[in-house]
Amino acid sequence: MKKWLLLPFALLVWGPIWLLFAGAITGDAELQATLGPALTNSGQARLVLLPSWPTLQTMLELLLDTPEYFVTYWNTCAQVLPQVAGQCLVGAPAAWALSRLVFPGRRAVRSLYIVLMLLPFQVTMVPSYLTLHALGLLDTVWAVILPGVFSTFPVFLMQRGFDAVPKSLLEAAAIDGAGLWQQFFRIGLPVGLPGVLAAMTIGFLDAWNALEQPMTFLKTPSLWPLSLYLTNTNGSNLALTMAASLVMLLPAVLLFSFGQKYLEQGILAGAVKG
Repeated sequence: MKKWLLLPFALLVWGPIWLLFAGAITGDAELQATLGPALTNSGQARLVLLPSWPTLQTMLELLLDTPEYFVTYWNTCAQVLPQVAGQCLVGAPAAWALSRLVFPGRRAVRSLYIVLMLLPFQVTMVPSYLTLHALGLLDTVWAVILPGVFSTFPVFLMQRGFDAVPKSLLEAAAIDGAGLWQQFFRIGLPVGLPGVLAAMTIGFLDAWNALEQPMTFLKTPSLWPLSLYLTNTNGSNLALTMAASLVMLLPAVLLFSFGQKYLEQGILAGAVKG
């Protein structure tokens, strides 16, 4: 009975996705007649769950006759994948150090990470812009990649995963002669893997849907990711915009479906006392 009570909330979540799917298989003329008035303020829009005449013409046009879409798709991959890889390479050792190493100022460093994590992009935008300008990286893909690589939230999340590594296991490894790096690679990473995968999942979703960072740091349209491509469509072909949005959504949905259990484990890992 309780599951049925949650059904309306589930429908609210899936409603936009269904709207994108229905729009992707609907002809542009029908979309302009049903949803077009909502965009042009020229009448009353009608919400239709299924098109009268489903068609794949729009999807074929997007996949076969829209080269600028694939350019922005590649730009997104070229900006997102290095960010996620960099967060893993830089963030995992930093998280392990904050979790397991004892050094002067450790508490202050952890507090600084939390403060930086809570700051919105609007606060750090000007310092980031000035730094990238001084380094000559503005209007390059590195202007988006580097700030994402050194993001603080993945470090915080991975640290919570490493906190769940039993101290007795590390002490036994130290007695057997394992050094700090050996403990990190042979014990920390395997045991704290849910936290690492959770951080990578959130990092991918955040970078894939990023809008303000590329809008601020990238001025050349040929470098724009999908998020900027979709926001600059004029709505003349509403069906094509729906199809492009649906294709952009698929990687995020698939990755979240794969990483959901690791995301839950990574979040809950910090609650387990090591």
